Amino acid sequence: MTTMKLTLAKALNAGLRKAMEDDPKVVLMGEDIGRLGGVFRVTDGLQKDFGEDRVVDSPLAESGIVGTAVGMALRGYKPVVEIQFDGFVYPAYDQIVTQVAKFHFRSGGRIPMPMVIRIPFGGGIGAVEHHSESPEAQFAHTPGLKVVACSNPADAYWMIQQAIASPDPVIFLEPKRQYHAGAVEVDLDATPDPLFTSKVAREGDDVTVCAYGPTVGVALRAADAAAGEGRSLEVIDLRTLSPLDLGPVEESVRRTGRCLVVHEAHVNLGVGAEVAARLTESCFYSLEAPVLRVGGLDTPYPPARAEHQWLPDLDRVLDAVDRSFAW
Repeated sequence: MTTMKLTLAKALNAGLRKAMEDDPKVVLMGEDIGRLGGVFRVTDGLQKDFGEDRVVDSPLAESGIVGTAVGMALRGYKPVVEIQFDGFVYPAYDQIVTQVAKFHFRSGGRIPMPMVIRIPFGGGIGAVEHHSESPEAQFAHTPGLKVVACSNPADAYWMIQQAIASPDPVIFLEPKRQYHAGAVEVDLDATPDPLFTSKVAREGDDVTVCAYGPTVGVALRAADAAAGEGRSLEVIDLRTLSPLDLGPVEESVRRTGRCLVVHEAHVNLGVGAEVAARLTESCFYSLEAPVLRVGGLDTPYPPARAEHQWLPDLDRVLDAVDRSFAW
C-alpha cells in the first residue's frame, strides 16, 4: 500500500499529475496556473514538469478559456480548465451552457465533450466580492453537465482523475477553504468509490444530514456536538450533484425518519430543494418531519467581516436538528 500525507490542494495536484502521466492528451489551462502554480497553488510544479504546451497560462478571459477548451475537446484532447474563483465563471457561462453542455446531444451522441471545469467555490476565506460564490445549482440545473464536489483529500485525489477520464463535461467543485486545512494519509493504491455516487461519512441513527463540499466538515462537527446531547447524526457526503445519488440517503432516512440538507448556497431553489422534493416522493411514509434546509441567506454574499453571520455553521445545523425533533 502506497500512502502520502496530503492536503486537499496537494491531493488535487497529485491527481492531476497522475492523469497527465497516464494520458498525453490531458492539457491544463487557466489564469496563472503555470509559472505561479495557481492562486491556490493547486497546479504548483506541473508546468515545470510537463511544459508550457500542456500547462497553459491563459489570458484573463474565461469565455476564451472555455471556448478554446471546446475546440481542443473536439480534436481529441482532454482539457482541464481552472476558473480562478467561483465568481469569475459567469463570463464563461454562455460557453458552458450553450456549447459544452449541449454538444454531445446536438451531435446525436456522435461527438463527446470530455472536459473538466475546475471551480474553487464557497466562502470562509475572508475574500472580497466575487470570490466566495456557490453557483452549483445553476450548473446542476443544466442538462448535459455533470457536477461533482469533493470534500476531503482522498476524494479529491481520485475524483479529479475520474472526472478527467469521463467522456462527459464535468463541473468539478473544490471547497477553497479546505485547500490547506490539514493533511491526511491518502492511499494511492485504494479502489476508489465510483465518481457519481454519494457515501456515508459518519454513521448515526436519529437524523440524516446531507452535505457536500465545505459543509461536510460543518456537518461532522455538528454530529460531534450533537453526540454530547445524546443525539446521533448520520452524515452523508453527497459528492455528486448532477446526477444526484440518493440511494444511500433514502436508506438512511428510512431508518432515521428525519433529514437536513446543508449547503453554503442560498436555500431558495438550491440543491437542498431538489433533495427535499425527491425524498418527499420516495420516503414520505418514513418521514417524521419535513426535510429541512440549512444554507446561505437570501442575499448576495456579504463583505468578509460579516461572512461568519451568513455562512451555515454548527449552531444553525443543531438548531435545525432541534426544529426537526420539535415537529
